[in-house]
Amino acid sequence: MSASSCEPEELRTLFLFEQLTDPQLAELCREGRIETIEPGPVYSEGDPATCFYVLIDGALVLSKLSGGEDLVVNRTSQRGVYAGAWQAYLGDRVPQTYQGSMRVTERSRFFVLDAECFASIVREWFPMALHLLEGLFFGNQSTKQIVEQRERLLALGSLSAGLTHELNNPAAAAVRATSALRDRVAHMRQKLAMIAGGTLDRGSMAHLVGLQNEAVELVAKAPKLTAMEASDREDELGEWFEDKGIGGGWDLAPTFVSAGLDVPWLDKVSATVDDPRMLEGAIRWLNYTVETELLMNEIADSTTRISTLVEAAKQYSQMDRAPYRSVDVHELLDSTLIMLGRKIGDDIRVVKEYGPAVPPIPAYAAELNQVWTNLIDNAVQAMDGAGVLTVRTSVDENRVQIEICDTGPGVPQEIRSRIFEPFFTTKAVGEGTGLGLDISWRIVVNKHQGDLRVVSEPGDTRFIVRLPVDPATEEQL
Repeated sequence: MSASSCEPEELRTLFLFEQLTDPQLAELCREGRIETIEPGPVYSEGDPATCFYVLIDGALVLSKLSGGEDLVVNRTSQRGVYAGAWQAYLGDRVPQTYQGSMRVTERSRFFVLDAECFASIVREWFPMALHLLEGLFFGNQSTKQIVEQRERLLALGSLSAGLTHELNNPAAAAVRATSALRDRVAHMRQKLAMIAGGTLDRGSMAHLVGLQNEAVELVAKAPKLTAMEASDREDELGEWFEDKGIGGGWDLAPTFVSAGLDVPWLDKVSATVDDPRMLEGAIRWLNYTVETELLMNEIADSTTRISTLVEAAKQYSQMDRAPYRSVDVHELLDSTLIMLGRKIGDDIRVVKEYGPAVPPIPAYAAELNQVWTNLIDNAVQAMDGAGVLTVRTSVDENRVQIEICDTGPGVPQEIRSRIFEPFFTTKAVGEGTGLGLDISWRIVVNKHQGDLRVVSEPGDTRFIVRLPVDPATEEQL
């Protein structure tokens, strides 16, 4: 690198300075310098921003880090192109670091100003423009934060509504089953009193209680029947009840069939109760026993469902857990799918293709759940509520790869390069803020040193997230 004297007339040939006055050009030459830089790196992203560069002759390449890779954003030899500490005029209100990297590909000449000098000149020469630029910069930041917060609140509201709906169904079922159970237990006590006060001897009563216990065991082992098989068995039991003179037998048959009880088992009950007048009481007593077991099973299923939903909510929100820790990606994906179950609906088939050897990764779990939420929500909307949602995981070298796939119409080629931009949306006015994919991008790429991209064609759109198993190794590569 070598420095040389600055000529005001040469600066005037650059579009950035062509409207400046002679005194202004002279001041630039006094404060700045001309540097000749050999091919190679000039500055790196994240380093303290110390200089403002304007290309006079040569060629440069500007790049930004993306997923651990240096992504070229501009390659040019246009005179007057500027880079470096161009945000210096904002002072300490923003981090004064280089927002990207710059290298030159051939011997190049630059006009160079120290960052503090550049900031002072902008404030002194262009006060109105400075206010406009500050308003634009911080206004955009403020707007983005407000809209982003609103999107998060809308997403939270949608998830809360979905969770409330999902919890309401098993909770209501448990309440109904508990009420019915209380009624059946009361009737069972009444029938037991009637049977005990009848003509059954002690041995027959003990045998009947044994059959009651056997019925309870059979309920737990009841086979799954097809509709046709269940109908046939109900007909058999209905005829048996009718032959025995038991009133309303056809109403009792479905309960006994669902418990796996058949005609031979009822014959054992009939053999135990010699008095035909006591048989109906015994049958109804056993019916209440079976109904009680079935209702307790329903309560157990409902409360288990509630516990599963609560656990999924805790997993999704990462309550009582460290923000940055080793996580199982499959657990995060499962909890998100449960939380979004109502939104996904019945007409979308969810296919999980989880890799067998996917290791835990260090991550901000709650924020990754936000990524899955955004990607799955987009997939569901793209399919308009009907199709196949595939969630796939695998390992690619030192990275875990997660794919969220849908069978929607696809992302048009002309907008794929823009879908991760802030505020860009393909939804109708009022239906989206355009921040979901931008938030996902920043969480995956900026916060987790990962990579997020889309591969799309009609009927097969895949958003692919790649996260490092060992971020420290990624930084060294």
